[in-house]
Amino acid sequence: MSTFLYDLSVPTFLQTIRSIGGFLGRAATHFADTGVDPDSVVNTRLFDDMAPFHFQIEAAWHHSVWRVEALRTGTFTPPALVGPARFADLQAMIGKAEMALEAFTPNEINGYAGRHLDLQIGPRRLAFTSESFILSFSLPNFHFHAVTAYDILRSRGVPLGKRDYEGRLRTRPP
Repeated sequence: MSTFLYDLSVPTFLQTIRSIGGFLGRAATHFADTGVDPDSVVNTRLFDDMAPFHFQIEAAWHHSVWRVEALRTGTFTPPALVGPARFADLQAMIGKAEMALEAFTPNEINGYAGRHLDLQIGPRRLAFTSESFILSFSLPNFHFHAVTAYDILRSRGVPLGKRDYEGRLRTRPP
């Protein structure tokens, strides 16, 4: 069985984007039940030298939707960062990411296989193919930010477990 570019990217991003939406929902419920303002989490960091919660959510959005979009254009050009946002706005951002990812079709994404994609990071130029961009750059960055957001919520007492992060697994039929 062949693995296609679509299979490597969109369903994987969707699985985790949906789990982020789920654990944001659980966090909102926890905060409401405990009388904590959910907006008090927006600037929380695990360590002083790490980006805050709002950035982790935004980066998950950028590393999913805009990384897949980069396959089409050949360059990674996400929108400007929003910066600190209300917790509800971060939830809406993840909802929009899910809708955007659902709009990509297998034929569209598979048509971008093997393309060259260059990424400029400061003075450094990174040359990828579509596949190596997704597998070696996009997915690791995406999961880093998703798990960091999860960890920040855990550090604030939100009762989450591994299955909340995993989301719905894509198992084969019995």
